[in-house]
Amino acid sequence: MPGLLSSPVCLTVIWFLSWSLRPSRAQIRTDEVSGVQYGHLDSNVTLACGKSQIRIPVVWHLNHSSVLPWHRVTSDGTLVLLHVDHSAQGNYSCYDNQGLLLHSVKLRLGHPPGLLSISCHVPNHTHVRCSWVESVKTFLPAKYNASFRGTGQEWRPCVVDVVRKLCLVDHPAFWQTIHTLRLTETNALGSETTSARFRLHDLLKPDPPESLLVNEIEGYPKRLIVSWNFPSSWPLHDAFPLIFQIRYRPQGSVYWSEVFSEESPFVIFDALAGHLHQVQIRARDEVNSDSQWSEWSALLLVRPWEDSSTPESTEEFPPDESFPDYFFPFDTTPETSTAKSHNSVHPEDDGNLGLVILLVLFSVVILTTVLSLIFIMWVRQRRRDHGTKQELTSMVKMKSMPI
Repeated sequence: MPGLLSSPVCLTVIWFLSWSLRPSRAQIRTDEVSGVQYGHLDSNVTLACGKSQIRIPVVWHLNHSSVLPWHRVTSDGTLVLLHVDHSAQGNYSCYDNQGLLLHSVKLRLGHPPGLLSISCHVPNHTHVRCSWVESVKTFLPAKYNASFRGTGQEWRPCVVDVVRKLCLVDHPAFWQTIHTLRLTETNALGSETTSARFRLHDLLKPDPPESLLVNEIEGYPKRLIVSWNFPSSWPLHDAFPLIFQIRYRPQGSVYWSEVFSEESPFVIFDALAGHLHQVQIRARDEVNSDSQWSEWSALLLVRPWEDSSTPESTEEFPPDESFPDYFFPFDTTPETSTAKSHNSVHPEDDGNLGLVILLVLFSVVILTTVLSLIFIMWVRQRRRDHGTKQELTSMVKMKSMPI
């Protein structure tokens, strides 16, 4: 048996098998990445072939391929990638001249953090919600640390939600005039701190009212009843009341009617009978005049009550036909629905006829007045002439009397 193993044929087979299995063994180990290295995009990145300083020829592979980005290899086996872009990311492995794996590393590329664009929303007097947007796309995982304080107060943590990129503060010092948020972003290539100053009173903006309902009122073709609930994020109804603004218009009109209310429900008295209406509502802190209006609620469509026992009194506008710019209903008095006669006089004709009658009457009055003045002047003149004749007659008689 020992003689068989030492034969030239057997040794040749053993050598061939060992040579053919060595690359496969190295190939399996290429998936064993020893660590992660981070580099700056658009710059040169250096990858060392392990910690050994022995200068031996090495071969580099990227993701099991010998095709590499633009690069050069130094005498000690170090790989220098030139002006890297995203295509240079991946698993790098270096081998000796016999195909034995010496070192592997995962390369990730990106940018260090930049300043953040911070915006804060105050949905009620007990919560502050701040979010941010990156000014620099880093392409790398980041950590955030946020803190918040009022003027002259200690810093307190702002609880960070990394996924949604926001932080939350409970029970802020609302009586303080100015507040500051300090936010630090950190990744493998560096860190950056951004500070933002703001006034909570100016940022107070409730969420839109919820559960908006608009219904017809039976027997009233020009009325609608609107009801709603406080925003669920506004828990202190009594301590911090809200005022509500309701707007509505016939579908297709360019004009809104707007009314204000402190309580739900609210009755609209001047809806346009027989037409579909759009209704929305929003809210604002009633006490703090510096606060903002909430966003408008979702649009609701509703039609006032119609009497099905009488013929249609109005003609529906097509859905996509706009009302004329001068049209808008202003009637706010209670009403009842009646059918219009096809033979009735048009309102504009009634107005013209009345104007003609008024002009005729006015002309008669003027003519009567003028004739009366002429008659009076004639009578007075006649009296004056009669008096003159009498005076002349008296004078003649006096002259004819003997002295």
